[in-house]
Amino acid sequence: MNLAVGAITFVWLGMVLAISFLEAPVKFRAPGITVPLGLGIGRLVFRALNVVEVVLLVGIGVALLLGPRSATVGWTTAAVALVLVLQLAAVRPALNARTRRVLAGDPHTGSRAHLVYIALELLKIAGLVVLGLAAYAVV
Repeated sequence: MNLAVGAITFVWLGMVLAISFLEAPVKFRAPGITVPLGLGIGRLVFRALNVVEVVLLVGIGVALLLGPRSATVGWTTAAVALVLVLQLAAVRPALNARTRRVLAGDPHTGSRAHLVYIALELLKIAGLVVLGLAAYAVV
């Protein structure tokens, strides 16, 4: 099952890197993309990513229940899960509120939530790297 944990983890890692650090900033450079349009697209893309992240986390959890695991794999899975919960429960609502304000026509809505989300993404990436490597280490 550790092979499954590693595979799922690296798929998840690839999705986070591609969407958070490639798609998200690049879309605002496309011709004709305004801030409100980019935010609207981003809200949909990140909602979809977060749903997939939860599904992948459940898949990792099932694999861990069915097979051997090291303490590192268990604790790292818990840490990554905690980061995801913080993103979904604490930061995403603030980002969604700001997006709603911008889409309603208030372009002057400042928010540090993006910086918090990015910091949590970096923590999650580190956790996913450790989790994937630790899963393969116990094979």
